[in-house]
Amino acid sequence: MGSFKLSLLFPLLTFLLLAIVTAGDDLGTYVIHVQPQDDHLFGTTDDDRKAWHQSFLPEHGRLLHSYHHVASGFAARLTRRELEAVSAMPGFVAAVPDVTYHVQTTHTPQFLGLDTALGVRNLSVGSGEGVIIGVLDTGVFPDHPSFSGFGMMPPPAKWKGRCDFNGSACNGHKLIGARTFISSGNGSAPGAAPVPPIDGHGHGTHTSSTAAGSAVPGAQVLGQGNGAASGIAPRAHLAMYKVCDENGNCAGIDVLAGIDAAVSDGCDVLSISLGFPPRPFYNDSVAIGTFAAAEKGIFVSMAAGNGGPRNSSILNEAPWMLTVAASTMDRLISAKVILGDNLSFDGESLYQPDNSVEASLVYAGASSTYLAQFCGNGSLDGFHVKDKIVLCDVGRYSPVDMGAEVLKAGGAGMIVGNQFLEGYITFPDAHVLPASQVSYAAGVEIKNYINSTTNPTATISFRGTVLGTSPAPVITYFSSRGPNVHSPGILKPDITGPGVNVIAAWPFQVGPPSIDLRPTFNILSGTSMSTPHLAGVAALIKSKHPSWSPAAMKSAIMTTADVTDRSGTPILDEQHKAADLFAVGAGHVNPEKAVDPGLIFDISPDDYIGYLCGMYKSEEVSVIARRAVNCSADMAIPDYQLNYPSVSVSFPPTWSAGPPMSVGRTVTNVGEVPAVYYPEVDMPADSPVTVTVIPDKLLFTEANQVQKFIIDVEAKNSSTTAVQGAIRWVSVKHTARIPISVTFAAH
Repeated sequence: MGSFKLSLLFPLLTFLLLAIVTAGDDLGTYVIHVQPQDDHLFGTTDDDRKAWHQSFLPEHGRLLHSYHHVASGFAARLTRRELEAVSAMPGFVAAVPDVTYHVQTTHTPQFLGLDTALGVRNLSVGSGEGVIIGVLDTGVFPDHPSFSGFGMMPPPAKWKGRCDFNGSACNGHKLIGARTFISSGNGSAPGAAPVPPIDGHGHGTHTSSTAAGSAVPGAQVLGQGNGAASGIAPRAHLAMYKVCDENGNCAGIDVLAGIDAAVSDGCDVLSISLGFPPRPFYNDSVAIGTFAAAEKGIFVSMAAGNGGPRNSSILNEAPWMLTVAASTMDRLISAKVILGDNLSFDGESLYQPDNSVEASLVYAGASSTYLAQFCGNGSLDGFHVKDKIVLCDVGRYSPVDMGAEVLKAGGAGMIVGNQFLEGYITFPDAHVLPASQVSYAAGVEIKNYINSTTNPTATISFRGTVLGTSPAPVITYFSSRGPNVHSPGILKPDITGPGVNVIAAWPFQVGPPSIDLRPTFNILSGTSMSTPHLAGVAALIKSKHPSWSPAAMKSAIMTTADVTDRSGTPILDEQHKAADLFAVGAGHVNPEKAVDPGLIFDISPDDYIGYLCGMYKSEEVSVIARRAVNCSADMAIPDYQLNYPSVSVSFPPTWSAGPPMSVGRTVTNVGEVPAVYYPEVDMPADSPVTVTVIPDKLLFTEANQVQKFIIDVEAKNSSTTAVQGAIRWVSVKHTARIPISVTFAAH
């Protein structure tokens, strides 16, 4: 493999709607939702249900997937005329055109407090023993040592999955399941041998090793980031469900089939690093599939998306999913820029030559060639850069390709300056010449220096891997932001975790060709990378608390999250301004606290049905619920009243003083007894919003005791568009924090 390009990862979460077939005789792909008639009984085998599904279709060969656990229906290819005929048949509920979803370490266990400075696992959190994590992705490279089962126990007896690799690639201890669900191209024909889910992309190998990879000593990428690579839950079992092709494209019908199999196989946690722009849940295969998974006790971790920092770019916003944002860690692969006037700036490069480079400095944008500042192919022709360090702007091309252009033009080195959008977030690329990527603020100062002197010079000094950098964590620019448009009463994202410059297993060689027989790792960035971190944390909780529901586990993660960075100041965003709730969610995951949260906010499947009845018609809710639901008026729960571990309420923009909005919540004590919790309200000074908590204390005298409380939110007329704060329930041993978002927006 040639030089890798981190910049290519972010467009993978820009999504394409498939054209819906309109011609009467052209085949389209649909999920057909059906409900059996009252007198229709199925036998004991899945074949009976499949035969019933087949009975809707005009001929054999049209059925792509028959769903058994997470949707009441099947996927098939039909013409519009055939679809009209199917829609008239008894039992038909709805047809949804298929869409394509797209896919979105050595140091993170230590950064998250899971490992001590000596690399020894913190015993209070454990290693995820006995938990099965299912990963829906591009497949896996099973021979990588990250998937070694050495020293692990066999999976629990409930495991029913299978491995479609030949021989011993699935070792029965770490990698216990591996299947392919690609319905087009390289998928299996009916009756043919299963296609092994080998990873032709790399994404699935990276995400699965992040969640639960075994410890591998001496991991590195081009000599940097040296250390023992380990997943977050290194003793958890892994199952790969290949639902995405080598280009990172994932058909919705295949994703649903993968979730269906994971539920049947006995997975405890699902990690799904993909998404699609928001649409009603009854039209969203992933929302439907994950609802069933959550209903059956399976925790689902999903990517928030890479569409930030734009407002309301959030993906995967259903309340039964954990929606994961991305942030940095305290590691820099350093390439320091020192100007002739002794100003210096931190930058990054994966290519770390032995010697620093010092030369005259020139800005590519000084060329008369159109768009030369982006250092695209041919843009430096005729511009005198020989033996100089060239400053280029991030933008249209990958930094590695920009460096190739500078090298071709005779340049001695390159500084890559961020656009304003990227702020202070930098990436270490495998450059072809001495280079450094620096922040937008640094780029502006470097340009000012160039303009201030007749002979600007610069030095790029390479310092290798530096740990303990500050500030960290910082929310990255590409991490998708709330608010949640589809369901404003559910605050999204839920949580943030490491998603920038994450080192994990990789199936291919990285960088220039060489004879290097060491295991291969790669540095990737995206909410695709933070999602498996949180799946791993969920496995740690599940291992400690096997009876907890997915909602209880999610609550534990959210109410114990850190809201300050390593230096004790509020977590910042890519512009180094305080990150708001629409960027950071409840905060940055703290695994050690999450396994012992004190209080939890639980949600039952019936609560979710009530929430859905508050949004949709009965027949639409029935599609999601996989059974007939009759939404009566007293069933409906307004979204902000769902027992969620955060609060989001809206007032009209012209709101003047009126009665407060009352928000109810229920907490379950899972900590010590007896215990008394007192509420602390954290709202900005001079806020137009007053928050009152009733009662003024919660007393728990027994384990798993349940208590209710009310949050009254009173708003005065204000020119403010949003006010954000939190409530903390504090006992001697525990603090449970729930963020509060109050917006003034048109209903």
